[in-house]
Amino acid sequence: MNRFKNKVVFISGAAKGQGAVEARMFGSEGAKVVITDILDELGTSLSEELRKEGMQSIYLHLDVTKEDQWIEAYAKTLAKFNTIDILINNAGIVARNNIENTTKLEWETIMEVNATSAFLGTKFVIPIMRNSGGGVIINISSTGALVSSSTLGVPYAASKAAMHLLTKTTALQHAQDNIRCNSVHPGPINTDMLNSITSNPDLLKSYEDKIPLGRLGRPEEVAAAVLFLASDEASFITGTELIIDGGLLAQ
Repeated sequence: MNRFKNKVVFISGAAKGQGAVEARMFGSEGAKVVITDILDELGTSLSEELRKEGMQSIYLHLDVTKEDQWIEAYAKTLAKFNTIDILINNAGIVARNNIENTTKLEWETIMEVNATSAFLGTKFVIPIMRNSGGGVIINISSTGALVSSSTLGVPYAASKAAMHLLTKTTALQHAQDNIRCNSVHPGPINTDMLNSITSNPDLLKSYEDKIPLGRLGRPEEVAAAVLFLASDEASFITGTELIIDGGLLAQ
């Protein structure tokens, strides 16, 4: 399939994990993929791998907390591909400290990487998309943005909730620009973020027992939902959230 032929997709935090899966799947559907991260070796390697497989891709260094680096990365993307059609705010980190054990620095770091980065990416891509007639922004949030949990880190949940409302506000403010914005809310997905769980068979089973479908999700399942929201098939969907959690929140 070539759902994204000649479309330019810009993905933050794409050197590994969920972002890398998204990059590969967009590339396989004809997109020109801009892989960004601070993990330069991994990001460069992934981009080279995609090009060897016949896909169009570049890697750019991007610390998502730095305003000037977003501006520079977008400028380099425009110089190479002329536009940006799709932005995936994928970069994120997790922490599981409770309120009392969370320092101000930890709070600020997680809020910057998860929420402020999505704000910066969105702020500077809007004029680019407006000038080209529209675009799509997808924010990778979490089920932690929608329900509370005693085991989920406070700054993580707060940052993902901020992304959720940023999504809705962006969608309303820029619908007239033909810019769609939606959020994706994964539940427990088998990525590096869950290494502490997947490496412990007993803990893993206890997690899986709580999920109606009886297993962790796969990164490819989240990426498939992201591609749907980015595609013309979702052309009348904006300002909403897509939950991918194996039925966890339905209970």
